[in-house]
Amino acid sequence: MSAAEPPRIVIFARWPEPGKVKMRLAADLGNEEAARIYRRLLDHTVAVACSSGLAVELRVTGASPVEFAEVFGPGITVREQGEGDLGERLARVEGPAIIIGSDLPGLTADLLGQAASRLQTHEAVIGPAKDGGYWLIGFRENLPWLFSDMAWSTPAVLPETLTRLKTHRIAPAMLPEMSDVDEAADLTDWPEFAP
Repeated sequence: MSAAEPPRIVIFARWPEPGKVKMRLAADLGNEEAARIYRRLLDHTVAVACSSGLAVELRVTGASPVEFAEVFGPGITVREQGEGDLGERLARVEGPAIIIGSDLPGLTADLLGQAASRLQTHEAVIGPAKDGGYWLIGFRENLPWLFSDMAWSTPAVLPETLTRLKTHRIAPAMLPEMSDVDEAADLTDWPEFAP
């Protein structure tokens, strides 16, 4: 990747429809409240990504790209995630890219800048999540083997990802660990997103 080709930030997002987002959170707070919280988190994620100075792309599901574009405004590319499991959808993202979810209350433009900077010297960058997965993954070149046949939403995701990278002789740069919001208890440190 040259300095002329910085990575873009790719946010995986779901339309904030009650009963379709944050189901573990909804079990504690109800569908309507979970959808409102998810919308706040998604707004935050898009705003932070846009403030990073990098190109931003939304990969969406649950509504059309046109509906997402109407809500999130000009200057953001919006594309369908497409069919398949999470691994298949992630593998469709072309490098150079930094992929994040849409439920990270601790996300900052500085962290995204760090990820982009690390891709100048590393083939991959990972932000580990406290639940055993990752909150960010970035790569210069397409790495479809990194996402296939993965046990998503388990503590095995990060160790398996690191093993696969090592097998391919790729030493990723590591960012600070962070949590996403899956349950009501995850909002304790983030009252601005709580009901």
